[in-house]
Order: sequence, then structure tokens, then C-alpha cells
Amino acid sequence: MYYMSKPIQFRDNHELIMDISKAINGEYSAINCYKKLQQLAPNEKTRTIIKEIRQDEKKHFRIFNEIYRQLTGHEHSPQLTNQCPNSYQTGLDYSFNDEQQTVDFYLEIADKTSDPYIKEQFNRAAKDEQNHAVWFVYLMNRGY
Repeated sequence: MYYMSKPIQFRDNHELIMDISKAINGEYSAINCYKKLQQLAPNEKTRTIIKEIRQDEKKHFRIFNEIYRQLTGHEHSPQLTNQCPNSYQTGLDYSFNDEQQTVDFYLEIADKTSDPYIKEQFNRAAKDEQNHAVWFVYLMNRGY
């Protein structure tokens, strides 16, 4: 179990908590979208790539939920914030753009916090998201 290096007051970190809540919802939405995208994928190689990306998103989801719980003392109820496209190619494009936007968002969160654990987790997640974007570009360019 993670314990922050020093207590963080809710009132002083309302913006951070709201950002983490948004990150949780984003990960939850990505997990659901990538499940759909995996089902639409044209072959096993592509399904495996998307499955690995989805596993990373599940890891981020768990970590962000734990951070949220430590900050607030209660669980976050995730909500779907985006609708995943129904076509594979549109889904790839959508996912690429979402991943790219998420990189910037996570780096902003990391920059806003002074807590080393939170900073580390969001920097790590930003790197993963950038890697996912590269995979989605690869899949778009390969035509599968």
C-alpha cells in the first residue's frame, strides 16, 4: 500500500484531485474503448497489441484509483466520458488522438504536484500513453 510522504490537505489540492478524477475516468473510458477496438481488430497480431495497451490502461486505472483514495479517503466511481467509435479505422484514429492529448494532461498533473510518488506515477503513465500513440500510428499505417 502506498502512503504519501506528507499529508496533503484536500482544500489545498482540490484541482489535483479533480485532475486525478478526470484521469481515472479517462482510463476507464480507454479500457472500455480498447476492449471494443480489440474485438473489431482484423487479426490476432493487432488484437495482441491492443490487448497489451489495454493492460497498461488497467494498471494506470488501479494506480490512479489508489492515489485518489489516499488523497480523499474514499473510492472514486468511474464514469465513461467518451464514446468509442464503432469502426476499427475510426477507432484507431480516435485512440491515437486521445493518447496524445492524455500525454500532455498527465505531464501537467506531474508538474502540478510536489508529491514524488504522484509525480513519478503520472510521468510513467505519460510515457506509456506516448508509446500507445506510436502503436496506434503503426496500426493505422500498416492498414491493420
